[in-house]
Amino acid sequence: MFIEQRLKYDLTMFLLISMTFVMLGIIFVYSSSSFFALETLNQPLYFVKKQLVGLVVGILAFFLARSISLQFLKSVSFFALLGTTIATALPLVSFLSHKMNGSHRWLNLHGFIFQPSEILKVALVIYLASILSRKKILDNNTLKTGLPLSIIMGVIGLVLLKQPDFGCLATLFATTLIMLFVANLPLRYFIGTIVAALPVAFFMIYLQPYRWQRIITYLDPWQDPQGTGFQIIQSLIAIGSGGLWGTGIAQSQQKFFYLPMQHTDFIFAIMAEEIGFIGSLFFIILCMLFAWFGFRISWNLKNMFSMFLVQGITTIISLQFIINLFVSTGLAPTKGIGLPFISYGNTALVCNLFMIGLVANAVQSND
Repeated sequence: MFIEQRLKYDLTMFLLISMTFVMLGIIFVYSSSSFFALETLNQPLYFVKKQLVGLVVGILAFFLARSISLQFLKSVSFFALLGTTIATALPLVSFLSHKMNGSHRWLNLHGFIFQPSEILKVALVIYLASILSRKKILDNNTLKTGLPLSIIMGVIGLVLLKQPDFGCLATLFATTLIMLFVANLPLRYFIGTIVAALPVAFFMIYLQPYRWQRIITYLDPWQDPQGTGFQIIQSLIAIGSGGLWGTGIAQSQQKFFYLPMQHTDFIFAIMAEEIGFIGSLFFIILCMLFAWFGFRISWNLKNMFSMFLVQGITTIISLQFIINLFVSTGLAPTKGIGLPFISYGNTALVCNLFMIGLVANAVQSND
C-alpha cells in the first residue's frame, strides 16, 4: 500500500514537472523566435503556432501511450526498431529529404516534414527494455545475444553518421551503455565496449574536419570570435547578460540576430538571459527532479519490462537535458541536440510526450 501511494505521488510530480517544461517551452519558443519569425517570415507567431500544433498532437500521443498494451509494445519492439531505423535512413534519399543546416535528418512526405531519428530514440529504448527484461543479454550467452545488439547499433550508427547526426548517435550510445550498466551487465563487457568505442569515436571525429573544428572551438572559442566561435560566444554573452534575476520575459537582446539557432539548440541561452541565474537554477533543479522521480518510479515497479522502460525513458531525456545545457554553457562541443520539451521541434515534442505517457502507463499497469 505504501509503495502504491509513493508511486502515485512520484508519477504526479513527474507529470507536473513535465507539464512545467512544456509550458516553459511555449513561452520561450515565442520569446526567442518572434523577432526572427517577423523579420524572415513576417509572421511573429509562426514558430509558436507550429509548436502549439505539436503540443496538441503530443497530448494525443501521451494518451495513446498511456492506453496501449505494454505487452504488445514488448512483443513488437524489434520490428518497431527495424522500421524506425529504415525510416531514419530514408532522408538519405534525395527526393525524400528535407535538408536543413547541412544535414539530411528530416523526411519530407508530400509536405509533411518530420525527424525520424526522434522516433528511433523511443523505439531503441523500448527494444532495450524488452531484451533486458528477458535477461537475454545478462545470462551466460552474453556474446551470443550481445553481438546482434552490437550489429544493430552499428547499423544505426552508420545511418546517423551519414546524415550526419553525431549528437543523436552519442545520445543513443550513451543511453544503451547506461541501461546495460543499470541492468548489471558484467563489468568486463561494459569496460570492453567503452575501450573499443573510444578509438572509433576519435577517428570519426578526426576524419571529419568540421567535427575536429568543433573540438578546437570548444577548447578556445575566442580564437575565431567572428567565425567558428561566434555561436558559443554569443550564447555565453546571453547567459552572462541575464545576471541574477534576468532581463525579463521577451526582453532578450541576443535574439536580435546575434545568437544563431536561438529557438532550437541554443534556447537555454535566451532563457538564462531572460530569467537570470535564479530562474536558471530553478530550471536545472527541475531537470534533476525529473531524473530523480523518473528513476524512483522505476525502482518501485514490479514488472521488469516496465522498470527498464521507465529507466530508459528517464535516461534518454535526462541525457538530452545535460548535453544541451553543457553545449549552451560552453562545457561541451556543439551538438545538434535540442532542449527536451523546450526547444522548437514538433517531432521531438510529440515523441517526448509519448514517452511520458509510457511512464504513466507503466505505473497504472503495475501489478
